[in-house]
Amino acid sequence: MLKAAPPNSVKRYSRKGLTMAKANRRGELVCAAARLFREKGYAATTTRDIADAVGMQSGSAFYHFASKQELLAAVMEEGLTGGLARTSEVMARPLPIVDKFRAMVRTHLGILLEAGNDFIPVMLHDWGRLEPVYKERLIATKDGYDAHWHDLIAELVRAGLLAGDAKTARLSILGALNFTATWFKVDGGVSIDTLARRMAGFFLRET
Repeated sequence: MLKAAPPNSVKRYSRKGLTMAKANRRGELVCAAARLFREKGYAATTTRDIADAVGMQSGSAFYHFASKQELLAAVMEEGLTGGLARTSEVMARPLPIVDKFRAMVRTHLGILLEAGNDFIPVMLHDWGRLEPVYKERLIATKDGYDAHWHDLIAELVRAGLLAGDAKTARLSILGALNFTATWFKVDGGVSIDTLARRMAGFFLRET
């Protein structure tokens, strides 16, 4: 029979402390899931893999997430929410339009390529696997991110600094930037800063 722990040995948490502990464990699961989904693929990654990565029993993950689908949605939501915050900050800067474009290119590449940023690469690869009920939850944030790019690119097109119409230019630019997640290597001899400068230069008619 298990003996009860002495009263003074019981670890007590405040309500705020419990909330923070739950949030931290949830965050650990989301980060671990993002890394594993990116490395192994969503289908090949099990909830046991994710729980093992953070030192939890496999069933404990379901205290925080009802299913692997919900965990996939949380990974994408983390990337989209963080990405929207970063691009909103860039768009709010009082910069000349060309400098703002360069800053947005660097920010987007950072969201994709900086260490620990596995969330958006997972979304780019596995968006089609996400069930509609979870997609609906993310659409507004995703649209907000795209809207920043549309507004910026539309202004560049009007100024004659980008060719074509704004929609085609946006899809082409984001497509090229997103594809770097499949080939860029941190130790490949080119930094993210250098890559951002080069890619911005490829797109702009005048630099």
